[in-house]
Amino acid sequence: MAGIAHSVALEGLVGRAVEVEVDVSSGMPGTIVVGLGDTIVSEARERVRAAVINSGTSWPDHRVAINLAPSSLPKSGSHYDLAMALAVFAAKRVISSDLLAGAAYVGELALDGRLRAVRGVLPATLAAAEAGFGTIVVPEVNAPEARLVPGIDVVGARSLRHCLAMLTGEPAPDDPPVPPLDDSSGTAAWGGEGRHGDLDLADVAGQEDSRTAVVVAAAGGHHLLMTGPPGIGKTMLAQRMPGLLPDLDHAQALEVSAVHSLAGVLPADAPLVTRPPFVDPHHTATAVAIVGGGTRGIKPGALSVAHRGVLFLDEAPEFASNVLDALRQPLESGHVVVSRSAQTAAFPARFQLVLAANPCPCGNGGAVADQCECTPLMRRRYRDRISGPVRDRIDIHRTLVPPTRPGLAQAIGASRSTAELAPLVAFARERQRERLADTPWSLNTDVPGVELRKRWPVSDEGRSLVEVQLTARKLSARAADRILRVAWSIADLRDHARPSADDVELALALRRGTPLGSGLRDLGEEAS
Repeated sequence: MAGIAHSVALEGLVGRAVEVEVDVSSGMPGTIVVGLGDTIVSEARERVRAAVINSGTSWPDHRVAINLAPSSLPKSGSHYDLAMALAVFAAKRVISSDLLAGAAYVGELALDGRLRAVRGVLPATLAAAEAGFGTIVVPEVNAPEARLVPGIDVVGARSLRHCLAMLTGEPAPDDPPVPPLDDSSGTAAWGGEGRHGDLDLADVAGQEDSRTAVVVAAAGGHHLLMTGPPGIGKTMLAQRMPGLLPDLDHAQALEVSAVHSLAGVLPADAPLVTRPPFVDPHHTATAVAIVGGGTRGIKPGALSVAHRGVLFLDEAPEFASNVLDALRQPLESGHVVVSRSAQTAAFPARFQLVLAANPCPCGNGGAVADQCECTPLMRRRYRDRISGPVRDRIDIHRTLVPPTRPGLAQAIGASRSTAELAPLVAFARERQRERLADTPWSLNTDVPGVELRKRWPVSDEGRSLVEVQLTARKLSARAADRILRVAWSIADLRDHARPSADDVELALALRRGTPLGSGLRDLGEEAS
């Protein structure tokens, strides 16, 4: 006797249909699970056996073989439980295998037959729709997440008995609701939608140049490094950047929600992430936590959870060197590939990187150098913890200094708020969207340098300014391209047809960390 049901295997965000075959044959009673599953999959035989028995029927008193095909595909997770149990029922002739055809089944079984919430339901539903399934059955608590995918019927079930009743047309049992997924790994503290959306940039007084840098970075999706003594406002500026960013469009929201679902940080009451995420891991985070991976299945890390949003590394030099160096490839490619001996998974990782650092170990270097107790060698070693290749990939560098008392008094009440500046950022991004409409890119920071110079050149005067820096070996070729991208973001904020010499000069100042002059006032007047 044999029964067949279907589920979905996930490799990163890419899913493949899995056929769950159950064969009940004569022989010594026992249950085996084959098909290249991990420990969690192998343990499913005990969960499924208890759930089947506690759902009002008996477990076959024969040899039971459960195969997950294709056998060459690594399988991880507990979401195959439901498909296994239903295939057992089909093998026992409790239900017909024809009732299971055309649908995929995803869910973890409790020992009493309840369906627990699982991670990755959104990407699994996307994969099921692409594989041609017309229906997917998921735990009831995961149903709102699955219903974000068009073109497939989503059925939410509370238990194995509930699922059987729906298949056979019997009245649904009065099972209690199952609570949402409780992620205890700490990843929920990474941030997300709305956590910093109500913070106002006007709260940061006396840092006009740095506020300008944040607005330009938000407008073009540029990476930002802020250096300055403790308490000067670096963290405040970074936390207020998400409020400047426009909402995600529907395609981006689905993409981000799929990553968050796989990471287990997608809220059950808000399954669609519509705001750019803000992720701020602690400096003690490991490379696996930042990049992704894990011993039991590959999970996305902070780089991918911050996709389409902001990744903020406070006290950046305190992060492990291998963590900082792991940023190099994602900053260029926009994705991260995690490889293990039996599995390789790719996750999107197109984020804005914001780094904050003290000038030296004691924090008093720079503006209060007379109080600094660090030697020049100590300061250099501390600075070099952020390697040269990583620094070269940062578009905007700012050194924050304590404001003077007259300057602080003048700035109080005169600083422009997030509500005033967010439309300016949205205007600049709309210009980019129209300019790049027929290309694979959406932001200035995404455009390759070759295409930027060929299709969207800056003015001749602006190009000359960059060439002078290149000739003097003050810029690398990569840095020159990044300056051109920043110049385009400034031109978009100023509503210029193409970057002028003034736009390029401001981009060079943002790169060098030198004073900016009129700053936000200049940017706002021309665009308005």
